[in-house]
Amino acid sequence: MLQSVVVGAGQAGLSAAHHLLRLGLRAWDDVVVLDANAAPGGAWQHRWDTLTMADVHGVAALPDDDAPPTSLERANRVVPATFAAYEERQGLPVLRPVRVERVEDDDGVLRVTGARRTWRTRTLVNATGTWERPFVPHYPGAETFAGRQLHTQDYRGPDDVAGRHVVVVGGGLSAVQILAEISEVATTTWVTRREPVWRTTPFTPEEGRAAVALVEERVRRGLPPQSVVSVTGLMLREQEQAAAARGVYRRLPVFERIEPDAVVWADGTRQRADVILWATGFRPDVGHLAPLGLRSSAGGIQLDGTTAVRDPRVQLVGYGPSASTIGANRAGRVAARGVLRSLKRAAV
Repeated sequence: MLQSVVVGAGQAGLSAAHHLLRLGLRAWDDVVVLDANAAPGGAWQHRWDTLTMADVHGVAALPDDDAPPTSLERANRVVPATFAAYEERQGLPVLRPVRVERVEDDDGVLRVTGARRTWRTRTLVNATGTWERPFVPHYPGAETFAGRQLHTQDYRGPDDVAGRHVVVVGGGLSAVQILAEISEVATTTWVTRREPVWRTTPFTPEEGRAAVALVEERVRRGLPPQSVVSVTGLMLREQEQAAAARGVYRRLPVFERIEPDAVVWADGTRQRADVILWATGFRPDVGHLAPLGLRSSAGGIQLDGTTAVRDPRVQLVGYGPSASTIGANRAGRVAARGVLRSLKRAAV
């Protein structure tokens, strides 16, 4: 019988595992980490090749480690190498590839199933993030489009779309970054549901904490989480200023429908398109937790800190306010303490 299973070995999962061992649980005997990927690195190993360590807005250091330096090296190489070295140095008990398919209650014990195996555990830390659940909104006619449709998850670099006309859908940081680089090799149209909110000054620590607090309040109420950027706005970095000067960030409202070779607005305006790139974000990857009935009537998983209100045996990290690398580190520590509280209650 395990004391805790951590699902996911991205930043949040590694942080949680580190703190569980630091608080006295034993690797392999008490704790295992189940990771769906074949290699270390979490979602970072799947990011596009042109995303460098200068583009990623900083990667926080894992607990008791140094952050990878800012450089022009590929993020999908640097961060996985950092995670791999950390797992080995810390002696973290990671099993891979194990995609968890189901977590359910078995007479007071959690039964975790994946890769044709089963683990029984008293507690669980879910750190599956969002990468495996790309969100693509439905628009009439999408199935008739004769060009190529990509989500951010599928994007590998500007060579994918060179010489084409690309309609980029979405108002987040990924859309802004991708527009900057593909606009050098392709023509682009940018559409968003809402007018982007631009910032011209960096965030103060107080503003950052206030933004995170807004997201925390949503999950505390059991509402589906929003990204932190949805409440902070967008800021162009130095490498995107040239794209702004070329007019790349002239934004249009989202079209009404899709035709085989174009997107079409309500007034009949058409824009020919070879590629539609959906930079429309992700949703939490928590379907395997469905048997536990954690969702509130408001549609999200209600949390008290990182503890699932409907089942305190379960901690969620990398969810809502802890989706950033800094938030994931803090959440890992909070979740480990939550695990110990649950174990102590069960022992009484």
